[in-house]
Amino acid sequence: MGVNMDISELGGEFALIERLTRAGGAVVGVGDDAAVLEYTGDKYLLVTTDMLCDGDHFRRDWSAPEDIGVKAMESNVSDIAAMGGLPTYALVSISLTDDVTVEFMDGFYKGLYSVADEYGFSVVGGDTTHSNTMAVSIALLGEVEKDMMSLRSDAMVGDLICVTGDLGKSKAGLELMLVGLGGDTSAHTRPRCRLREAREITRHCNAMIDVSDGLASEVNHICRMSGVGAVVHRDRIPVSEPTRESAMKLDADPIGYALNGGEDYELVFTIAEGDLPKIKVGCPITVVGEIVEKSEGTILDDSGVLKPLEGGYNHFQ
Repeated sequence: MGVNMDISELGGEFALIERLTRAGGAVVGVGDDAAVLEYTGDKYLLVTTDMLCDGDHFRRDWSAPEDIGVKAMESNVSDIAAMGGLPTYALVSISLTDDVTVEFMDGFYKGLYSVADEYGFSVVGGDTTHSNTMAVSIALLGEVEKDMMSLRSDAMVGDLICVTGDLGKSKAGLELMLVGLGGDTSAHTRPRCRLREAREITRHCNAMIDVSDGLASEVNHICRMSGVGAVVHRDRIPVSEPTRESAMKLDADPIGYALNGGEDYELVFTIAEGDLPKIKVGCPITVVGEIVEKSEGTILDDSGVLKPLEGGYNHFQ
């Protein structure tokens, strides 16, 4: 009889996924932000799913029902955005505990529908059941033009590594709430994704991914799928002043939040230097590093001190 192994000993979430999955008939299967299936002559079908659990991804004593609905839907839309696509239909499955009220569900679905209405897609079904823990699982369909799709696997040596907006804000908000301190917590309780920006970026970039597990994790995903290395410059990572203020209250490193925190739902993409000026979006874009040969590894340049680029949020640690 074999010895039972904890998932953390195996290497966490992504090691478990590698162990359990097998190749299928998809154009792109496991390993990207969404599965890619043949659809029409000029478009692919995108399929993604994401689960949020009470006490881990949200807490009902911290967040209004509408905020939880928004967060659940935005996190899924972010996966479609990272592929360069547009969402079309959603199915919402939810397990409810005994204390969930009708009024709570009204507010929760108000949040879901507000996101669907904003981005122009429909909620067409799902499932409802009872459990000891509340959990929400959304399956989202989307579509993308075949000549516009962005994958994690398309980074090229010499590309710039860029990020939209600023990072670490969700983790900073979470940490404030965990210790009962006031401050900006909205990025954790009600995050917004970059769907519209992604549709512009995908026209020019090579690889793209959304920031759900932290910058370090996302860059490593791109490098592993593309067969390349990377250098990320610590002093270029964009962190907002409110995030820095929150980290100061918590005696923490705001760059650590950006590298390892996750749930920011910004975009990380790689692009040829000459193509970067072509991107016209309404949010800041920051160059944080470069794609290098695989033999150079994935490196964090900390003011000239080179370290392995490690970290990222791990559900099983």
